[in-house]
Amino acid sequence: MRDIAEADGAMLRPRAERRPALVSVVCPAFNEEDTLGGFAARVEAVMRVLAQPFEIVFVNDGSRDRTLARMMSIRAARGNVTIVDLSRNFGKEIATTAGLDHAKGDAVVVMDADLQDPPELIAEMIEGWREGYDVVYARRRARHGDGPVKRVTAALFYRLMKRIGSVDLPENVGDFRLMSRKAVDAVCALRERHRFMKGIFAWVGFPSKEVVYDRAPRSAGTTKWNYWRLLNLSIEGITSSTIAPLRVSTYLGFATAFAAFLAGAFFIAKTIFFGDPVAGFPTLIIAMLFLGGVQLMVLGVIGEYLGRIFNETKQRPLYFATAVMPSDAAASMSGAGGEAPARRAIKG
Repeated sequence: MRDIAEADGAMLRPRAERRPALVSVVCPAFNEEDTLGGFAARVEAVMRVLAQPFEIVFVNDGSRDRTLARMMSIRAARGNVTIVDLSRNFGKEIATTAGLDHAKGDAVVVMDADLQDPPELIAEMIEGWREGYDVVYARRRARHGDGPVKRVTAALFYRLMKRIGSVDLPENVGDFRLMSRKAVDAVCALRERHRFMKGIFAWVGFPSKEVVYDRAPRSAGTTKWNYWRLLNLSIEGITSSTIAPLRVSTYLGFATAFAAFLAGAFFIAKTIFFGDPVAGFPTLIIAMLFLGGVQLMVLGVIGEYLGRIFNETKQRPLYFATAVMPSDAAASMSGAGGEAPARRAIKG
């Protein structure tokens, strides 16, 4: 277990409170009707043992199955459930942001509905919160249920981000974490459209503590992440967190120009001193294809960043919600109840 704040020389002040007044558990879900019941039951069991007041903030990310109906039935049986029903599928990063926007707790836990991340770890996270940490994140010691290809590619991604990223991205750490209200407010203040939540969580900083666990297989259903989506998320993470690809493109351009200069000098000298009666047609074709490929690759990198600038300048809200149904705790804190109109959920 590693305490980031102590490693950086930060001063910690243990909190006077024995526990948070309210813990919000944010759970984005897309087609997770089979997992929500077990998820809510396990979270409630953990909180009951801790005697911890809590709410669950479900975010329906445009599900096409009965996920919303399942959320509604859980909310009808329990008064401590908030539902944020997004108008369409915006993706997990935006759905997580929507959940954080509507979480009212002094401490907020982000976790998935598939129970690969054990709710029982929340007790250890609250202990870290009591010690004065603003972020307590969970690092996977073992990834049961993940294939060898996914484990290898994940390790390569984290190593790459550690080398080129502007902030330290903890290895084998997902979204599963507890954050203080101060940290949540900082994350919610960042309204960039291209969101890589792991990078945003790392960027805001604050004293952090690590807890380790063994990640279990899914409790039910199938994963919504295929390798193509994971590849796109990796590209999103790199381009959202660093301009290193642009810098590499610059270095590659200089290196290619230098190699072309050396090759030109060699062929000129060869022609002057030895003659070259036969034209090097294959060499010419290879050189043209190589240079064309380099140019297209660099243009693609530039296009990725240019597209992000284009999307940011439009200043669209991050999401729209069809309805926001607050929990009893959230309604009492805001002085409102029932179902909120969609305009209250517009963020930008």
